[in-house]
Amino acid sequence: MKRTIVLCALLALSALAIVVAAQQGGGGQQARVVEAEKLKDNLWVLKGGGGNTAVFVTANGVVVVDAKNPGWGKPILDKIKELTNKPITTLINTHTHGDHVSGNVEFPATVDIIVQENTKTNMQKMIPNSTAQDQTIPAQTIFQQNGGKGLPKRTFKDKMTLLKGPDEVDLYYFGRGHTNGDAWVLFPALRVVHAGDIFSGKNVPLLDANNGGSAALIADSLEKGYNALNKSADTIITGHSTQMTMAELKEYIAFNREFFNDARGAKKAGKSSDDAATAWKIPAKYTGYAPADANRLKNNMKLAYSELDKGSTN
Repeated sequence: MKRTIVLCALLALSALAIVVAAQQGGGGQQARVVEAEKLKDNLWVLKGGGGNTAVFVTANGVVVVDAKNPGWGKPILDKIKELTNKPITTLINTHTHGDHVSGNVEFPATVDIIVQENTKTNMQKMIPNSTAQDQTIPAQTIFQQNGGKGLPKRTFKDKMTLLKGPDEVDLYYFGRGHTNGDAWVLFPALRVVHAGDIFSGKNVPLLDANNGGSAALIADSLEKGYNALNKSADTIITGHSTQMTMAELKEYIAFNREFFNDARGAKKAGKSSDDAATAWKIPAKYTGYAPADANRLKNNMKLAYSELDKGSTN
């Protein structure tokens, strides 16, 4: 009887040890699986662990776009080693949110990190972003914990061109939307552009007012992107979904414009922003759009009302 009790106790302790090890990261690290989807001979999309990461292999090195959630930098680096033995030279972040920039801290210090100038400011701020529902923890915390490692080394305002010929990469900023620093990354030789979360997929967008997002201006910014890139790109790497076409981007422009116009109409009719958000539904013509999250709708409607009050147009 005593032996049975002792054996049961030992088994219980062993089980507890396994659980503790998993909670401390032993099991969690194994679960960080990055899947590589090949778009072109030298371009992949890495999925899992946050926003979609692009890997562009040039003649002399690798250009990476976005670095996912905390702890996902190494899985990205490991996956890239499976794709090429060339060194990573450049990391571009499309915007400030933690599920796109936190992995920065695990990249080699030699990597050139580039963002739109407003994104650098946002990454350095110490204000947690309560409306960024796709952000695991404030990105600022990650950088603080790592002595500033992973923060951008270079910025651009409206456009920057990296490299030449088939290796060219063009960075654009077309205005406020998801944040006030949404970068678009074009690979002109491949006719592919990474749009980040200003076009995260067919859904109600996350509009991050704390970091300059705008319900009033997102459709205009998207339209500027469409007009500038329509003749240069066929495929769009979205922030969190599958690849999209320029025609789908055009539809997404109309979707966002319609939402803001509906907000204007509801406000004019005297409805509160909460009542307007509760009543609003995705129009049936927008097929394939994800169901609207109630909290996101309330945040977006509240922002739209606020911008309407202020007459915000810039």
